[in-house]
Amino acid sequence: MRNLFILLFFTTSILMASNKLIIDAKKFEGNDSKGISIFTGDVKLRKQQDKLDSDKLEVYMSKKSANKKRVPLKYVAIGNVSFTIISQNKKEYEGKGNKVIYYPQEDRYVIIGNGFIKERVEDRKIYGEKIFIDQKTGQARVNGTKNEPVRFIINLDDNKTSKDKKANK
Repeated sequence: MRNLFILLFFTTSILMASNKLIIDAKKFEGNDSKGISIFTGDVKLRKQQDKLDSDKLEVYMSKKSANKKRVPLKYVAIGNVSFTIISQNKKEYEGKGNKVIYYPQEDRYVIIGNGFIKERVEDRKIYGEKIFIDQKTGQARVNGTKNEPVRFIINLDDNKTSKDKKANK
C-alpha cells in the first residue's frame, strides 16, 4: 500500500511540475515496478484548460532511474471518452471516442472507435473509426470502415457572405 501512495505521489508530483494535473476517480491502483497508474470510475483529468473524462485512465510512466525523474510516456483513456484540448497554437478542440491514447513526449493523439473531433473556431468536424493527430507536425490521418466512411465537415459560411445576406434583408 505504501508503494501505491509513493507511485501516486511521484506520478502527480512530476506531472504537476510543469503545470497542475488533477485526476479524480472513484478508484486508484498502481504498480510501481511496472510504472503504471490506473484510475477507474468517473475519471476526470484536468490540466490548465484541457479536460478529459472517461470510465478508465491508465498512465504509463518512464522507468525508474537514479538520475532522472519519472515522466509520463502514455495516457490511455478507455470508455465514454470525451475531451477538450487547447493546442500549442491556441486552437480549441473537443472530441470523443471509445479509446483515446496520448503520447505527451511526441504530442500525438490516437482516437479509436466512434472518433469525433471538432475545431471550435472554424467549426471543422471530422468523424472516423481511427483518428491520428500529430500536434508537432500538424499532420492528421483518419481511417474509416466499409460501413462508416471518414466524414469531414467544413462550415463554408464566411463573414462576407453573412454580411451580404444581412444587407439584402
